Formats: sequence, C-alpha cells, structure tokens
Amino acid sequence: MCRTSGYGIIMDIPERRTPVIYLRTFRMLTQDQEDAYLAEIRRTCYTTRYPFHVFRYRALPRFELEPVTIFYGGNGSGKSTILNVIAERLQVRRGAACNRSNFFEDYVRQCEAELASAWGQDVQERSRVITSDDVFDYLLNIRALNENIDCKREELLREYTEVRKSGYQLQSLDDYEELVRHLDAARRSGSGYVRKRLMQNVAERSNGESALSFFTEAIQENALYLLDEPENSLSAEKQLELQRFLSDSARFYGCQFLISTHSPFLLSMRGAKIYDLDADPVRVRPWTELENVRVYRDFFLQHESEFQAGVSP
Repeated sequence: MCRTSGYGIIMDIPERRTPVIYLRTFRMLTQDQEDAYLAEIRRTCYTTRYPFHVFRYRALPRFELEPVTIFYGGNGSGKSTILNVIAERLQVRRGAACNRSNFFEDYVRQCEAELASAWGQDVQERSRVITSDDVFDYLLNIRALNENIDCKREELLREYTEVRKSGYQLQSLDDYEELVRHLDAARRSGSGYVRKRLMQNVAERSNGESALSFFTEAIQENALYLLDEPENSLSAEKQLELQRFLSDSARFYGCQFLISTHSPFLLSMRGAKIYDLDADPVRVRPWTELENVRVYRDFFLQHESEFQAGVSP
C-alpha cells in the first residue's frame, strides 16, 4: 500500500476511488436500557459495572459513521470506551487488552451495529484496533532487538581481534571454516568483518519516527481501523504526516477509520465527522469549535508578538 522513505511517507496513489464504509451506524445503550438491565439482574457485589454508567449523564446519539469519524473529548469523556465497545461488538482483532469488567459482554451484546454490504469475513480479518499500548510495545521490541544485535556485535569484534592476533595453519579439511574466518579477518576492517556476519540494526529512529512507521506498516487496504489516540509519541510534524496518510488511506485504499483523539492536527482532517463527547447532548461539531483546539488558538494568539519579533526582515 505504501512505502516509507527517510522521515516521510511515499504512497503509490491510484486513481481516486469512492470512499468505503463498512460500519454505517452504531448505537450504545440508552440510559433507560442501562437502568432496566441493572434493575433486572440485581447484581451488587461488583465494585465496577464498566461500561455501564460511563455515559450516565450524557445523551448519546446513534452514531452515523463516515469514512473518517472522530470521537473527541477530554480525559474521562468515554471516547476509548466507545472504540472498545464497537471493536468487541464487531469482533475486530486487537493486540493490547482493553478495560473490561464482568458486565462488559452484557453491555456489548445489547448495542446495535448496522453493517454495510462491503463488510465481510475478509474485511473483519484485516480490520484491527490500534492503541498507544500497541505502538509502545512495537517501540520496545525494536529496542530489545537492537540491544541483542549490539551484544552480538561486541562478541564478533572480540572474535575478530583474536583471529587477527593468532596465526593459523590448515591441518585438515575440517579446519576450512576456521581458515576462512582467519583470512577474512586479515583482509577486512573490524567493522567490515562484523557487518558481513551480523544483520543490521533496525533503522535507528526517534520514537516518533518509529511510531509513524508502525502505522504505515500496520494499516493495509480494505479494512476498518479503530485508532485510540494515535497522536501519542508523535511530534506535531509527524501528526500531520499521519493525518495525510490516514486521509489518503480512506480516499484511495478502501479504509474506514474510527479515531479517538484530541489532537488538533488529526481533528482538522478534511471530511472527518467529529462527535464532541464533551457536549451535552453529544453532537457533531466542526473542529474549529472544539474547546481543545481553541485553547491552542488562544495560546498562540497571546504570544503572537513573540512570533512576529522572531521574523527576519
């Protein structure tokens, strides 16, 4: 679907396709449904009834979903909960475990999902949930792999030094491999000797660059992706690159995205439908009206004179 080159993303863009929708609508439980269910089961021995009561004081609409739909809200707004419930309802593959309770499956079972005709088993198998935990695990795996390679590199350098110092004579055909090592070490520099025998380190990048690479590798064609705060570990520049990648994936590669975020760079994605979970009732709003975005705007406006002072004539 795409290639990465340097720090940016190179995509092989085909002719424009009609954007695809796999999940048309999704309905969480209403407050009346929650109250009726909890009154019926009368279970009181659990300290948490998650995801019941997460939206106790907010009216949720039936979510009508687009190729890119964003759930925006502050900490505790329930945006990750919505993604978790949808993923469980559709049985979408996930890596990192999500928050669950003894009530989770009962809640999910009563939610309503309207799927489009494009949804099928092949799409379901390709679809996945991607969380910040998945990205973090990926970064740790790269670090562990490189550390193991570095240990092997030190071992080979010691071997190289020993072979260079020692004389070696071929006694029999059984000693041929040892002779090859000896002659190779005599001809090569230490770094060349090690490179020939050792795989290269995974490209050493910043966490943000590696995190962006994770998304470009994990997201394939024709699938539904639920992204939980994908901006974590990404600089502003990398968030904009991710925004362009996601937008092109939805426009040209048959992907549908459900995203939880409060990143202004992702919220500004052209054509995205944004549900403001901080509003009561929850409703669709343009990204420029969202509180978090306006906090950024006001902050930079307050410091506008400092930006102007730094401009060269």
